[in-house]
Amino acid sequence: MGKHIQIGALVEKEHGSSAYNDISSSKGVLYAFLETGRSSDLFSEKQFGEFGEAAILTMVVEAKEKNNVLERLVQTLKINADGEGLVFEETEILKVSNER
Repeated sequence: MGKHIQIGALVEKEHGSSAYNDISSSKGVLYAFLETGRSSDLFSEKQFGEFGEAAILTMVVEAKEKNNVLERLVQTLKINADGEGLVFEETEILKVSNER
């Protein structure tokens, strides 16, 4: 296994913002990004006709902390209770660099 992996989540905007604030400074999280937009699927609450506000949270995480970060993310997002949202783990990241 590589040293870093990518973890992502697609959730309602409100949950994504609070999860970003909670998890972006967690042990093992190197980078965290939050993007928001509208989605026509996955969510029951639709604020804009057939669309609802959505958030995509993407993180670069140390592989050894992956399980802890995933567990905290699921708890913070309340996905196990609400049943609305998606958390995924991507393949390992081969290189992480701060160079510009």
